[in-house]
Amino acid sequence: MSTLAVKVEFGGGLELLFSNERSHRVTIPALVPASPSTDDDAPKKPADLTYLIHWLKDNLLKERAELFVENGTVRPGILVLVNDADWELEGEGEYQLKEGDEIVFISTLHGG
Repeated sequence: MSTLAVKVEFGGGLELLFSNERSHRVTIPALVPASPSTDDDAPKKPADLTYLIHWLKDNLLKERAELFVENGTVRPGILVLVNDADWELEGEGEYQLKEGDEIVFISTLHGG
């Protein structure tokens, strides 16, 4: 099975939810199930940003998932950059990940 290596960074306090580590190198499957299924023969699609968000929640997030994910995507107040560009310019969750991509999550919400 082929995989993709991507760099993931967290800032603005989000790193506290991920073992207090700002930068992570992760390897994920290049092809993922097109729909939630345990069937190995299920149709596959290229891994996208939505898949990565769920993978991070399930594999790296140490606490308080509600501060990172809401309604199947990142919660409001988190800026997502794909190779230094706002993810809104790249198709948001539908952006198909590529080898070597750099994905940055920055919380813009600060306590007072």
